Amino acid sequence: MIVDDQAMVRQGFGALLAAQPDIEVVGDAENGAAAVAVAKRTLPDVVLMDVRMPVMDGIEATRIILDQTDGARTATGAGGPDRPEPHRVRVLILTTFDLDDYVYEALRAGASGFLLKDAPAAELIQAVRIVAAGDGLLAPRVTGRLIAEFARRPSGPPPAAIGALTARETEVLVLIARGLSNGEIAAELVIAEQTIKTHVGRILGKLGLRDRAQAVVAAYESGLITPQGSA
Repeated sequence: MIVDDQAMVRQGFGALLAAQPDIEVVGDAENGAAAVAVAKRTLPDVVLMDVRMPVMDGIEATRIILDQTDGARTATGAGGPDRPEPHRVRVLILTTFDLDDYVYEALRAGASGFLLKDAPAAELIQAVRIVAAGDGLLAPRVTGRLIAEFARRPSGPPPAAIGALTARETEVLVLIARGLSNGEIAAELVIAEQTIKTHVGRILGKLGLRDRAQAVVAAYESGLITPQGSA
């Protein structure tokens, strides 16, 4: 689903994505309020969400969409019509790099990633696939400015769930927050990448997080890691 107040952007992104054999565009909306209604009806896997729009901005729309669809169930799933699978909508924010406050607030609202509007077409397509697969995505230029934003804000007390992590899981969480991929974390810790994937899944489960983007927020806001290094 594509949300942007410019019709040409919606049409351009829609044509690009619809041309991919593994992607279907199920709807679009010209503002956040319309996006909420369309998302409730279509339950998309991924929402490409602009930030600055009339009527309702992308931050509020992200918060409402995730709240209203969290726990929603598809009509059918792996277990068949009598045992539908949970469906989780993920939001990929479209931004420009002068929107630091928006990026920070969108992460807190539950966005799974960020992509700059001037990104190449291939990067946009790959970003949709990454977020659909359940991985967070932070464009490198956005990540640097996001960390600077965290530096301005005081960290709160660590959530109790952080204490439930094992020493290894805590170590992996710190490396996730520093922007390392699973492969890079595996190389850093000299263990198998599949083991890292297992650790990441357990971290998300224990902390009740949707994806890696939310893990980054949790690590910084808990004070587990600071922009200068681990706490």
